Amino acid sequence: MSDRPRLLVTRRMPDAVTARAARDYDAVLNPEDVIMPPETLLRAAEGKDAMLICSSEKITAELVAALPDSVRIISTFSVGHEHIDVEAVKASGRAVTNTPEVLNEAVADLAILLLLGAARRGHEGQSLVRDGRWNRWHTTMLLGKDLGGARLGILGMGGIGRAIARRARGFGLEIHYHNRRPLPAELEEGAVYHDSPEALAAVSDFLSVNCPSTAETRGLVDAAFIDAMPKDAVLVNTARGDIVDDDAVIAALTSGRLFAAGLDVFAGEPDLDPRYRGLANAFLLPHLGSATFGTRDAMGFCCLDNLDAFFAGKPCPTAL
Repeated sequence: MSDRPRLLVTRRMPDAVTARAARDYDAVLNPEDVIMPPETLLRAAEGKDAMLICSSEKITAELVAALPDSVRIISTFSVGHEHIDVEAVKASGRAVTNTPEVLNEAVADLAILLLLGAARRGHEGQSLVRDGRWNRWHTTMLLGKDLGGARLGILGMGGIGRAIARRARGFGLEIHYHNRRPLPAELEEGAVYHDSPEALAAVSDFLSVNCPSTAETRGLVDAAFIDAMPKDAVLVNTARGDIVDDDAVIAALTSGRLFAAGLDVFAGEPDLDPRYRGLANAFLLPHLGSATFGTRDAMGFCCLDNLDAFFAGKPCPTAL
């Protein structure tokens, strides 16, 4: 019998992560990448010391109460942890960790892609070319929005928000932001703080949503928020889909109140609101924020670093 910790890996992982998990743990893998419903997850957790999960696994208080006593730590392959009742896990005496920081640069890159794709009508341009409808050029064809001199509002100026700000300055955007509290001047790097989401909305020619999904932020970007923004603003969301009110965003895109939106995340994904698909001014991606080879490896290694530390009796580097 192996003396290595017994690890349940609930989803298929990148090859390098799988290899390390199999080397260092008595690991039960999921190469078919089947999403486990709660009852299956509980059966699979029997006899395991640890679980390496993704946001597809909902770790509710009820599931925590039913977990086998053998499970001592849950490590999630994500920065967001709204799929976990963190307090219930901790109250049960178990450790819980996530993967912050390692995906900041990849998500910031994608946010800029969404911003440019929305501002410069990327979906419409691609459709013209791919559908064979591009038959001539003219001076007012698919005119988009200039970035230089415009104001970018960043809703949530954590590591990802600051990485976006660094990139956006290169395009000549003026950076504004809202956090629960102002950043130290050395982290602001000249960005202008606004003490409320509504104040930020009023100056956001472009808005990037980068805050976590919490009880306070769900539905924050609603009709009133959008109405406070300058007309023809562009909305970008790489955080969580439930931070925006789909009805409000779709109505604003349909009416022209918003010029465009670049969205990588959706409420209920992958079952997004189907009305988005019919909007020419919606530039849509399937939750690709962290989808680079290096970043996904780094996320998995962060999970395993936490597990290694835990079973060595050391503090977990990114404990929640």
